[in-house]
Amino acid sequence: MKNNDSHQASSSKKPGIVFYISIAIVGIFVIWGAVKPVHFNEIMTAGLNWVTAHLSWFYIMATTVFVGFSLYLAFSGSRKVKLGSPDSEPDYSLFSWIGMLFAAGMGVGLVFWGVAEPISHYVSPPPGIEAETNAAAQAALKYAVFHWAVQPWAIYATVGLALAYFKFRKQKPGLISHAFYPLIGENVNGPIGKAINIIAVVSTTVGIATTFGLSALQMSGGMSEVFNTPNNSTVQLIIIAAVGVVFMIAVIAGVDKGISKLSNANLILAAVLLVTVLLLGPTVLLLENLFTTLGSYINEFPSLSLDVAPYSESEWQEKWTVFYWAWLIAWAPFVGTFIARVSRGRTIQEFVLGALLVPALLGAVWFVVFGGTALHFQMNGTADIAGPAQENPEVALFLTLQQLPLGMVLSAMALVLIAIFFVTSAASATYVLAVLSSKGTLKPKTSTEVIWGILIAGIAAALLLSGGLNALQAASIIVALPFTLILLAMCVSLAIALKREKPKKNSSA
Repeated sequence: MKNNDSHQASSSKKPGIVFYISIAIVGIFVIWGAVKPVHFNEIMTAGLNWVTAHLSWFYIMATTVFVGFSLYLAFSGSRKVKLGSPDSEPDYSLFSWIGMLFAAGMGVGLVFWGVAEPISHYVSPPPGIEAETNAAAQAALKYAVFHWAVQPWAIYATVGLALAYFKFRKQKPGLISHAFYPLIGENVNGPIGKAINIIAVVSTTVGIATTFGLSALQMSGGMSEVFNTPNNSTVQLIIIAAVGVVFMIAVIAGVDKGISKLSNANLILAAVLLVTVLLLGPTVLLLENLFTTLGSYINEFPSLSLDVAPYSESEWQEKWTVFYWAWLIAWAPFVGTFIARVSRGRTIQEFVLGALLVPALLGAVWFVVFGGTALHFQMNGTADIAGPAQENPEVALFLTLQQLPLGMVLSAMALVLIAIFFVTSAASATYVLAVLSSKGTLKPKTSTEVIWGILIAGIAAALLLSGGLNALQAASIIVALPFTLILLAMCVSLAIALKREKPKKNSSA
């Protein structure tokens, strides 16, 4: 398999038409947002309003399908099929593998929203719940866990599994289009296949730029709380530029030397911060909240997953649930391609359960510990976290940490964690974009990666300048729409391919 990769790398490193068309589309976004930020924001907002008004149900239906499809494959007759040759073994240890999944798939999102989302739900809860009550606090944790547990990882697992299967078992190029071979045959190499890959690349670029923007916002907010520096667009742009240089170094170092080591460091630092907050915070209350929230989440999972609020005010759902599903779908080509790249040798069951359940549980624990701690301080009158967080959600984490013993030390740790997550996600995304736009080679040209790194930073800066978080959210939801259709078709294609497997000889672990 490695020889095959080497041959492929030498023969198809050069970017093709997908690269140039994608670069042109993304470049238009960057220039538009930089030159006419107000107009860009108006168009994005109008597009967002139309999509959420007419197609919120579609995003909710699609994510539920991805959950059902992933779980079905984990326990189906194809569960023992290996993502690779029958005698292949995993390339990475379980710890490194989970670390890379967690860093690529959640990363900055967990740190940014770990406090900001629950505290926001507490003061502005879903329809039918009175604000700033015990019921609002319970709902805040339940919905935060719902938004960051199984659904996101089902989206990622769908893409990652399809790509890993066709790449490592069927020796196809590592492109989104080649996951459609059972449906369209050799057309994967023609205009249809190229259109699929262009949509995937543009979707990924906007999705990761959204995360890039969130990271810059939170680093700026954290630095303002810890070091009393200004929290404004100038500082955020400086952070984007500085982090851009660092993640370029990680990209050049490669997946094994750069990204893998950063991911391991990330997982360790995140675990230390999580355990420290659990022990220094209201420990007993947090443990009670963990079991109560998980029980409520599991019990209400079907209704949460299928609720499209047809007879109630849906603005809350559009702002939170629909945004998350669209943002995560926009991320899916990136995370799916990356976790496929690091999952060779695992069975379908290992892949699905490892990628679906372990990060989901870790995410749930994170939100209960950090969100629960913030809610405790807010409800006891120890600190007003909700007020400042409604204006600047990026400061919520740091306001919470400062109420704990060793608050300044914990805030500094959080800044380092955000920075490493920032670099890891950006480096991983740059690598994936280079793969998708270089005919699927796992060893794209460094210059291609550098170009994508510059464009990701550019579009994040343009989106921040044109409207901050609102513009970032709007762009993600709009761009994710066509890729949602592609993902649903990918499920059909993978199901057809697995049905053609011959489990007797080829699928044993």
